[in-house]
Formats: sequence, structure tokens, C-alpha cells
Amino acid sequence: MALWRRLRLLALALCVLAPGLGVAQSYEVLLKAVNRGDIKVVGELLDQGLDPNTADGEGNTLLMTASRLGHRDLVVFLIERKASVKRRSPHGDTALMFASLKGQLGVARLLVEHGAEVTHGGWTPLHYASFEGGAELVKFLIEKGADKNGLAPNGFTPLMLAARSGQLEAARALLHEDADFKVKGPKGESALGIARALKNAELEVLLKRAGAVD
Repeated sequence: MALWRRLRLLALALCVLAPGLGVAQSYEVLLKAVNRGDIKVVGELLDQGLDPNTADGEGNTLLMTASRLGHRDLVVFLIERKASVKRRSPHGDTALMFASLKGQLGVARLLVEHGAEVTHGGWTPLHYASFEGGAELVKFLIEKGADKNGLAPNGFTPLMLAARSGQLEAARALLHEDADFKVKGPKGESALGIARALKNAELEVLLKRAGAVD
């Protein structure tokens, strides 16, 4: 079903479920409740028949938003109400990917426990964790089977992404797991070359100590 049609049906449903509010206002109430982690309000709307896989205007589900913001209790609640942990946004992101990008380790653990995919095609949770999410998430995802050398759609490995964003501890965690620092990007980039180009001396030293050479 096209995204615009789903949103139209959602608007109609909200109009029925919350007749005291306008359509736009009802929709805002739902989104604001998820953003602040308000289980009570979200629960009331679900009890009245709203789909737990409802998406916002960008196609991100309630679970994706709650995961990104680290609302652990709401994540648990939504999973109990059958929100899909495998659903993807129009950009291909999952709730686990959102949690990984924002360093929400506790939420990531919950999602994986309930069947979220750690490894799949395209961008993965480990790519996101390496770029921004931090070392603890990197360690956790590799422990759960993530490909430490998997190539992202832009041709970069997790280690190269960590270098690109200056994530020293994430890079350290990847190297501890024997991530391959010899892999080259589509233009011949290496993790060491990226660190040097960005003048990140600490990361450059770390990579050289691991054995990276020009």
C-alpha cells in the first residue's frame, strides 16, 4: 500500500478514534506521545484500534522512533503489541539501525532478543554504530554475528566509517575484533588514509599500531 494511502487511512482512523480532536491534531498527539515516550497515551490509541506499525510522514514506524530516542519501556510495550522489529523505512532503515546510530545499547539488545536482524544487505546496524553509535554497540553487534568487514553501499567498511567520523573508540573496538584495515574503498581509500586526510592523529596512531601502512 502506498505511503500516502496509509497516512490517509490513519487520518481517518484517528478522526473516529479521537472525535474530540481534529485529524491533524490527533495525528500530532500520537507522534508527540511517542517522541516523549508516553506509554499511556500510545496505549490508549492502540486500545482503540490503531495499528502498532503506524508510520509518521517520513515512513518511520512508532517502534523506529521510540528506538532512536531510547524509550526502552515504550519499545518493550510496542513489541508486546506486535510492532514489527523487521520493518524498514522508505530509506531502508530498521528500528535496530536507528538504535545503533544513536548509541541506544539497551534498546538494541531488546530488539535483537525479539528477532531484529543484525546482518542483511545494504547499510547495516554495524555500519551505523561504527559511524556514530559507539564502541559498546560495535562490540555487541559483532558478538551477535555482524560482519565486521561488510561493505556499505558506499563501499566503506565499518572501520572506514569509524575513521570517517573520527570515532576512535569504535575503531579501537573493531580493530580488537580483527577488522581488516587493508580494505580499500571505491576510490582507493583506506581507514589510515581517511584518518590522515582528516588530520586525526590519535586514530592514525591507533591504526599504525595495529599494522596499517601506507
